[in-house]
Amino acid sequence: MNRILADENIDQSVIVALRAAGFVVDSVYEADRGLQDEAIIALSRQLPRLILTEDKDFGEWVFAHGVRDISVIFLRYHFRDTALITATLRVLLQTRWAELQGAFTTVSVNKVRIRPL
Repeated sequence: MNRILADENIDQSVIVALRAAGFVVDSVYEADRGLQDEAIIALSRQLPRLILTEDKDFGEWVFAHGVRDISVIFLRYHFRDTALITATLRVLLQTRWAELQGAFTTVSVNKVRIRPL
């Protein structure tokens, strides 16, 4: 089953749409607001879950600090594009789930970049 850990900065409409599409989404906002990045990384390893975030600090954890045993999707979009990014994300998760594992993926309205770790 496809399981996701949504950082607290992920818009609730994105979480609702992913749940409606059949994904198991644990929300940091709903469960434990204020959870530090290190704790989110540890939780994603423990459960295990793919991290969904809008926080660019996760890129620093992966590329500067060498955290390589996680999967991250970093969303980059303007609030007005929430519906479009949600649709892009849903298709990406449904069609390329295996490829997203062990990767740092950046998703914008016009581009998806998957970088294996």
